[in-house]
Amino acid sequence: MDAAKQLVRAREVGLKTGMVLQKRLRHAQEVYSGRVRQAADASGGPAIQGGGLDPMSGYAYAVDSMQRAVLFWDTLRQRGNNFVENTMQGLRPVLHFGYETILDGRKFERPVNYALLKITPPDGVTIDDSRRPYVIIDPRAGHGPGIGGFKDDSQVGVALRAGHPVYFVIFFRDPEPGQTLLDVCEAEQQFIKRVRALHPHSAKPAIIGNCQGGWAAMMLGASDPDDTGPIVINGAPMSYWSGAWSEGEGDNPMRYSGGLLGGTWLASYTADLGNGKFDGAWLVQNFENLNPANSLWDKYYNLYRKVDTEPPRFLEFERWWGGYYLMNREEIEWITRNLFVGNKLWGGDVKGAGGKAFDLREIRSPIVLFASLGDNITPPQQAFNWVADIYGSTEEIKARGQVIVGMMHESVGHLGIFVSGKVAQKEHAQIVSVLKSIELLPPGLYAMRIQERKGSEGVEYEVEFEEHSLEEIASRLNRFERVDEKPFEAVANLSDFTQRAYELFAQPYVQAVSNEMTARVQREFHPLRMQNWLFSDLNPWMAWLKPAADAVRANRQALQPDHPLRQQEEAGAEILSASLDAYRAVRDAMTEYTFFNVYANLFPFLARSEPAARAGATAATAPEELPEVKAALAAVARGGYAEAIARLACLLSRKGEPLPLSRLELGKELVTDYADLLPDLAPDAWRKIRGQQELIARYAPDQALKTLPTLLRHQADGQRLRTLAEKLRTDARLLGATPTAEQATMLEKIRAVLEARPERALKRAS
Repeated sequence: MDAAKQLVRAREVGLKTGMVLQKRLRHAQEVYSGRVRQAADASGGPAIQGGGLDPMSGYAYAVDSMQRAVLFWDTLRQRGNNFVENTMQGLRPVLHFGYETILDGRKFERPVNYALLKITPPDGVTIDDSRRPYVIIDPRAGHGPGIGGFKDDSQVGVALRAGHPVYFVIFFRDPEPGQTLLDVCEAEQQFIKRVRALHPHSAKPAIIGNCQGGWAAMMLGASDPDDTGPIVINGAPMSYWSGAWSEGEGDNPMRYSGGLLGGTWLASYTADLGNGKFDGAWLVQNFENLNPANSLWDKYYNLYRKVDTEPPRFLEFERWWGGYYLMNREEIEWITRNLFVGNKLWGGDVKGAGGKAFDLREIRSPIVLFASLGDNITPPQQAFNWVADIYGSTEEIKARGQVIVGMMHESVGHLGIFVSGKVAQKEHAQIVSVLKSIELLPPGLYAMRIQERKGSEGVEYEVEFEEHSLEEIASRLNRFERVDEKPFEAVANLSDFTQRAYELFAQPYVQAVSNEMTARVQREFHPLRMQNWLFSDLNPWMAWLKPAADAVRANRQALQPDHPLRQQEEAGAEILSASLDAYRAVRDAMTEYTFFNVYANLFPFLARSEPAARAGATAATAPEELPEVKAALAAVARGGYAEAIARLACLLSRKGEPLPLSRLELGKELVTDYADLLPDLAPDAWRKIRGQQELIARYAPDQALKTLPTLLRHQADGQRLRTLAEKLRTDARLLGATPTAEQATMLEKIRAVLEARPERALKRAS
């Protein structure tokens, strides 16, 4: 690009980002003004009404507020004591359930700080060891393990109550010397093989991956497809460059951090200061910085406001949130270079220990993607765009026999995907129900919808699946057709440059002045750790607090929440929270503006070649010209009984209708009951045949009908099909089902073809 074009492009970028910045700032001001007005109206305005100025009322409020203050600080003291005790014990998992250790990765040939636990069911819960086992992988993103099962209404609790054996992958605070993420992947493969050995007569284990554990689960499924069952990834950042980039409220600020920090070198520098270990507290600090209103004010005011009831819930969550784990320098560098900045996982650039690239298309089990529109850490684009990156079209998904199910929550935040009791009771419980039958879904891309119905016996849920095209989903999620991801290529290239510069000029010096003592001092005095141990019994100035709190509890004089002064207090708290949110909105808008003005114009670091074509780019190509469709049509007359059954299922399927879970479960029952009349195939082999036959039925329906007798060339296959048809015709479970007009017409065509051409089919076969 010559200088003139560069100047024109720079001006265009400046104008567009400037307009978006103005809209974001206006939106931030409107939201702030609206919240202030609502807070003032809710409190009754500036004047205290209803006797709020009565001296006795003021005295009662003063007593209540001081008592709440003492109880508030005592709760922080308890948090500090819990932190100190948990740290001295090595930071145990925060699991709510009992467990036994099955495998300890620290004893492997290549040791890693991971272990496989088997969850012990609580009293009153019966486990059926013949049912599909569940393996839950928690994120290793600064915090410790256990968030997937830290209370009864959780992923662990839901699976246990459904009668499934549950296993949990944990990790210890300190990494083993020299361990890498590839070593961890190999260890997790051994975990899955052990689970399969413990349940030889069960279906393949379902793998549940949360956040970072999601892409760990995907790597596991790609490297060991023979042992992994359905994969569920919750809030997992698979395509880290992606984001909404809308014109309203600013969102997804974390995707810009790698560029504004200069690339991956800062993670290496921090690990070198830690004597080769990266402190996970820095990752937690990044999460806290995302929402300063909650980190600095809201969660503490909520504790102060409800100090008589809130401490147990606050302490339970803080026990997990306040546990900070370590990584080796090799681990954090692998993550930042390949995922956060490099975004290489989906492209096949990441290789396993044996040198083979992780190809996510090798996964042969169904994949469930759960994301939320309210998640600003892993927005839906990051959770879903990898599908468009590795599959060129919907037809390729079908030809490979893959089933991908997406589910979207409207509002819950990132942590809520894993820890919310309501989400566990609804979404995660229904995911468990889906996995019973999801392997029978025809290949394709589906949206999973949950309808809530309130009946006399409580809330009931109905699940249905609606098929979509990959091109449609990619277009809907990416308003700007992902042109906003182009500057991230410059970030990746600049990051490689700054990383090499750091390793050449600064790293030797940093490593020379760092040792275990300096690393430990830095860790202990990290602000997040200090705020815990500083307000604990280690601090002699806190000695008075426990007796004072005990005295307050014995003489508590609480005011009702609707007291005028309490309402004034809450109004002031809401205004302060709104101010911090306004600051965040302005900060994020400026971050986005700065990022695009720098990296969209950083021409020396932009890629010279055009990026690989994505799903949306194939829309102009006729579907019949796609290689997957050509390959399927070329095999229209090849196959046998399995292909015939799959083709019949495609020809007779209901078109354009949502698929209720009840119909899918009925199909599973029929497959089980008539197994002797159906092809004996593994689920993934059956899905691949079904996908290829669907392409034939869709793009060459006449040929699909004419060549059907060829697939039934053997007399035994024809008799087997007639027996199956007769049994289905008289099955009581299907008597009430009324075929659509399209199905009835197709059924007549199929009957006519099979009755008119069996003799000719046999002659051709001989």
